[in-house]
Amino acid sequence: MEKLRKLLMSFTAIAVILTVSSGCNYRRQTENSTYDYGTKQKNDPKMLGSRMYGTMSGLPGQHDNQWLEYSNMLSTEVSNINGVAAALVFLTDKNAYVGMTLDWTATHTRKTGGRGTREQNNTGSNSGVYNSDNGSPYWNNQRIVGPYNSQLSVNDHNEISGELKQTIAVHIRRLAPAVQEVHISANQQFVNHLVQYAQEAWAGHPLTPWTDSFNKLVKHQFVGGDDVPEPLDVQIRRAQTK
Repeated sequence: MEKLRKLLMSFTAIAVILTVSSGCNYRRQTENSTYDYGTKQKNDPKMLGSRMYGTMSGLPGQHDNQWLEYSNMLSTEVSNINGVAAALVFLTDKNAYVGMTLDWTATHTRKTGGRGTREQNNTGSNSGVYNSDNGSPYWNNQRIVGPYNSQLSVNDHNEISGELKQTIAVHIRRLAPAVQEVHISANQQFVNHLVQYAQEAWAGHPLTPWTDSFNKLVKHQFVGGDDVPEPLDVQIRRAQTK
C-alpha cells in the first residue's frame, strides 16, 4: 500500500511538472510569435539583428524623393501581418513608406495601452450608426480610418511597438532589398492622405506629378515638417481648372 501511495505521488508530481512546463513553453511561443509585440524577451526572434526601420542614414534630404509608386505586393504582404488591419505601402528612389491601421489580432501593437489611449469610438456599431455622438449613418469613403467605428489608429508613430515595426520592416526589406529606410505610421491623417495616392495608382494614373506633395506629407509625419499638403483630390481639382 505504501509503495502504491508513493507511486501515485510520483505520477502526480510528474504531471504537475509537465503541465507547468507545457504552460511556460506555450507562453514563450506566443511571446516569440507575431501575436504579441510587447514582451521584449531576450532572444525574441522578432528583434534579432539590427534595427530595420526608421531613420538609418542620418543624411540630409532623405525624404526628398525623386519618384514614388504604390506597391500592391508590399501592401498585401504587410496587411497579412498579425495586428495589421490594412496597409498601404509606397516605394520611392530611397525609402518605403507604410501607412496602416491596426486591429485586435495581436497584442501590444501600441507601446502604451489603456482605455484612455484609444482613438476610436466603436460603440455605434451596436446600434447601426457610424457616428455614435450624432447618430449619423454616413461614412466618408475617402477615408479608411476615422474616430468612429473604424480600424485602430495611433496618432504618434513613435508609440507603435518596435517589435511590430521591426516585423514589418523585415518583410519589406526581404522583398525590396534596395530600400534605404522604412518609415511606418498609423496616424489617421497620414493614412487617409495615402488612400488618395493609392486611389490614383489604382486608377492607372501616374503619381509623378504629386511627388513634391508626397514629400511634404512624409516630412510632416516623420521629421516634423511644418506643412501638411492639401488632400490629393483638392490638388487634382485645382490642377484640372488651370
